[in-house]
Amino acid sequence: MNASKIIILFFLCALNSCEEQHLIARICVSELTIADIHKAYQESTYTSSELVNAYLQRIEELDSSINAITTLNPKALAVAKALDEEFAKTGVLRPLHGIPIIIKDNINTAGISTTAGSLALQGYIPEEDAFIIKKLVDAGAIILAKSNMAEWAFSPMHTESSTAGTTRNPYNLDYVPAGSSGGTAAAVAANFGTIGLGTDTGNSVRGPAAHTALVGFRATLGLVSRSAIVPLYLRNDIAGPMARTVADATRVLEVMAGYDPKDPLTKYSEGNIPDNYSQFLLKDGLTGARIGVLSALSDDDTHPEIKALFEKSLLDLEALGATVIDTVIVPDFATLRQSQWCASFTIDVETFLADYVKNDTLTTVQDIINVGTKSDYTRERLERNAANSGRWENSEIPCLDAYTDTKRIAFREAIEQLMDSLKLDAIVYPSWNQPPARIDFFQEEYKGDNSQIISPHTGQPAFTVPMGFITGNLPAGLQFLGRMYDEPTLIRLTYAYEQGTKHRRTPDLSRRNERD
Repeated sequence: MNASKIIILFFLCALNSCEEQHLIARICVSELTIADIHKAYQESTYTSSELVNAYLQRIEELDSSINAITTLNPKALAVAKALDEEFAKTGVLRPLHGIPIIIKDNINTAGISTTAGSLALQGYIPEEDAFIIKKLVDAGAIILAKSNMAEWAFSPMHTESSTAGTTRNPYNLDYVPAGSSGGTAAAVAANFGTIGLGTDTGNSVRGPAAHTALVGFRATLGLVSRSAIVPLYLRNDIAGPMARTVADATRVLEVMAGYDPKDPLTKYSEGNIPDNYSQFLLKDGLTGARIGVLSALSDDDTHPEIKALFEKSLLDLEALGATVIDTVIVPDFATLRQSQWCASFTIDVETFLADYVKNDTLTTVQDIINVGTKSDYTRERLERNAANSGRWENSEIPCLDAYTDTKRIAFREAIEQLMDSLKLDAIVYPSWNQPPARIDFFQEEYKGDNSQIISPHTGQPAFTVPMGFITGNLPAGLQFLGRMYDEPTLIRLTYAYEQGTKHRRTPDLSRRNERD
């Protein structure tokens, strides 16, 4: 790289308020997007190897106070070098060519430990990538690191594991990044990687994304494979992208979506996937849209500052061309949302242990309990799940998937029939009605989590995007709920809202040493 390009990069970093200029690596990684990186590769501004080095340097310098990263991929630089050589030879970039990605520590990655934050899985190193990881790697993504998570994905409230401890919110270190994918969220928000991957059983992609000013996609159940992922409740589980922009999240979803023979639910996705999702990234995507406000959630003990942000978001939606229908009411909503959760952890995790871990001394949940945990919270959840199976509130009703469970179908049909009757493109509500909790009081202050209530049970897609900030520099998120397999509409709407409001901003990590 010549001197003039180094000077140009220096000034670009200065303009972007990058906290660390990374002049050794010659790259400012703050808020880099896939498009930015691919343009840089095409213009020979820097290479994949240099970008990986820049991210690794940033992690080394800044993660001590956040504690988002658990394991670095020792082969990341070798993979980057191979991708550089491929591009030099072919001149062709794969869809995610040379894009460093952070993976939640419950998704199998070949040669890199997958612990789900637990002592029981310490030492488990998968021989093969999960199906979705294979797709990302085939598209050119570089697995940079694994990220911390709430142990066994039990907690939507906070991100604490026996293997790595507690992850803090990069926007305010005294607060949680929510759970269970809080490590991925904190890492991507702090610019430790370009994009991230989390899993969402009830909240765990969208909740942390909302708490860290990120975009989080929970797609339709059946669109993305769940095989080779440590489960919580498989009937609800799905992996999803966590990114700083809707465009980046869309490009990750585009790669991951599709049928996996090891996950029968993905058979439903056949015929429901467009040629590409990026075609729906339209800045005028809200023009003519009809958006409904689900007041049963948005008015449920909402913090005044978040209520003000939400009301402003509705005005912004209208200013960007949408018609907002206030106070839409789903018939029997309070009844339909009840008795949806099922205690399937035991059968799901024991199946995972048999299929993937294959350790004769670790085959049951009781074996996991015997190994132990550093967390009283996790111990209680393990024991409670070991003692229960079936539907938590009514064990006589069978627990089935989103396409065959009568309670789930009834809930979804009520919502989609309302949307049809009002010609709605989406329904909106705050992702959280209350601010992030303080780390030392996460159980007492865990309030207002709207992500748990609809889409994990109905199977519908729900995306969260940044909605603004409240006192304490704490982010808030706006959630869009759509019809089954209508990701194209949600992409169109969320992209237009994001581009029209630009709420995302980088956390100020300059005060990180106060806690070091």
